[in-house]
Amino acid sequence: MNRRFTRFVRRHSLAAFAATCALAWPALHSATATAADAPQVAERAAPSSAANAQAGLVARIAAQLAHKTGVRAQFRQTQTLAALAAPLVSTGSLVFVRDRGVIWRTESPYRVTYVIGDAGVEKIDASGVHTTQARARGGIARVSQMMRAMLGGDLSALYSQFDVAADGSPAKWRLSLTPNQPQLAQAIKFLRMEGGAFLSMLEITSANGDTTRLDFSGSEGIDKLSPAESALFGAH
Repeated sequence: MNRRFTRFVRRHSLAAFAATCALAWPALHSATATAADAPQVAERAAPSSAANAQAGLVARIAAQLAHKTGVRAQFRQTQTLAALAAPLVSTGSLVFVRDRGVIWRTESPYRVTYVIGDAGVEKIDASGVHTTQARARGGIARVSQMMRAMLGGDLSALYSQFDVAADGSPAKWRLSLTPNQPQLAQAIKFLRMEGGAFLSMLEITSANGDTTRLDFSGSEGIDKLSPAESALFGAH
């Protein structure tokens, strides 16, 4: 890669990282409603019988995801950008702990680690140099807040920001989310999620038509961090 193209890739990869890390796993705070409350919230938001059935499924999905306090997974991120003829693909691993944050390691095409917590984002490059990154803002930040609430069992934030369509079962589900707020729609056109016990796919379509897709594999629940992972969160 030449320097200009490398900067382009890193800039867009960081933007996608900020979006996808915020969306995919980090339910970093306790939700204002419990998973047990979610069916009532969903039913109030969806009056018809068909919508009630979908809302019930969404509530069960949220409760299922909220049950896990920690997850390890591998990821493959594919970005399709209008400015490039071919998609950008990156791979790596992540560790999510609800009350600590996310460790996001990109291993290809270059090595970099991000540690996301309440205080912000810390970038650690291949040589071990730490740099503080700004938090996500605007549409990404609003979607992040919604997802954090949803993964904690609070569906009111989900329905206040999106029109939601769901199908499948808790064992194999699909969600389609379309922004119902004009300000959010200026940044995000569409979200798709698939999964079962864990989130397996997240696709974000931006208002400009660019897409970022994350495919997760090897997901497993965790009860404790490794010493190295604890050190990263401690440093953050």
